[in-house]
Amino acid sequence: MVDIYESAVRSHHSTRYNDAVFARRTEWKLAPNRLTQKLRQLRAAETEILDLTESNPTRCDLRYEGARILAALSHPESLRYDPDPKGLASAREAVAAYYVERGAAEGTRVDPERIVLTTSTSEGYSFLFRLLCDPGDEVLVPFPSYPLFELLADVQDVKLVPYPLFYDHGWHLDLHAVKAVLTERTRAIMVVHPNNPTGSYVKTTEAEALNQLCRERELALVADEVFLDFAHSGLPRDSFVRNQGALTFTLSGLSKIAALPQMKVAWIVTSGPEELAAHAGERLEMIADTYLSLSAPLQLATPRLLQQRHAMRGQILERIAANIAELDAQLANQGACRRLEVEGGWYGVLRVPVTRSDEELALELLERQRVLVHPGHFYDFPGEGNLVLSLITPTQRFQEGVKRLLQHISEMP
Repeated sequence: MVDIYESAVRSHHSTRYNDAVFARRTEWKLAPNRLTQKLRQLRAAETEILDLTESNPTRCDLRYEGARILAALSHPESLRYDPDPKGLASAREAVAAYYVERGAAEGTRVDPERIVLTTSTSEGYSFLFRLLCDPGDEVLVPFPSYPLFELLADVQDVKLVPYPLFYDHGWHLDLHAVKAVLTERTRAIMVVHPNNPTGSYVKTTEAEALNQLCRERELALVADEVFLDFAHSGLPRDSFVRNQGALTFTLSGLSKIAALPQMKVAWIVTSGPEELAAHAGERLEMIADTYLSLSAPLQLATPRLLQQRHAMRGQILERIAANIAELDAQLANQGACRRLEVEGGWYGVLRVPVTRSDEELALELLERQRVLVHPGHFYDFPGEGNLVLSLITPTQRFQEGVKRLLQHISEMP
């Protein structure tokens, strides 16, 4: 996962001319922004920071079954090299069984032959951009959303075109806005289910409308489901692996499902009209065969690593529930800020008074309160007044950080 602070990717291309040896697609402004600079200064001085942005589960005081995880990496077959472009059958069968077990594929068998393993969802996106797009083609992406998408598209010479989500007692997809930005070069529509950072799932009616649009315009639907299992209600939500109404590619992986971002295993599941899905699968297999990037030990460990999700999901949902309850309790004692509705995922959005830019407010909180938050513009929120918090932050840190944050806002002129 790219550190959101490390570069101002969204500011985009540099004006330096002594780098003519490099491809223009890599002309990003790599200078750290003000928030990054201040954070580095404070950490260099060993200043204690209440980090409310931490989303790396391995740094959030969760309990891992270490011995079982390490034992899964000791399979004797790891010493053999016998690659399969789609990934080893045992690993793909484990992924297919995951969907059946969680109930998302009820009535629809997930065929392991329609699964392609990748080292990460980022690599999965690169495969799909290569499959669907020629240089300069367009993919529609929701905003707010995670900024990594733009970087992934840049390096594949694909143009991302944003379409808005709007908030009205919950987040909704603006279908009219989707239609308005379609062009002859549009090749796919992306959805994030649930969205990061809004935590909103794609509604059934929205999925049906997108299917119809994709059929009419001969587009693909790409569904990012890395946070699918973290519905705050605790009830399973349907996966797009069931989607037959349009050519669909569903991405997920161990990073979030099993809270194992260091175990680089992810996948793409292809579904949709039979003949179209079959042709897509053949081409994806060829792309994967070109790289053969996934290691044998991790593939052989995948069935056991997937089982770790049971031990982790409960802990994470418990942490999220506790932090939301704490946030709501503190918000109830003031009237300036409010939490936006969230259905799933690891993030919460706090709506704050617009007295300065989100970045300036985040910088103030870091400098004066030693509290680190994400300003909304990092995720392309339309307008100011949004801060993003990680809901898997260790609870005591979260409690104190929110207290300082709300106190600071209450004292602002």
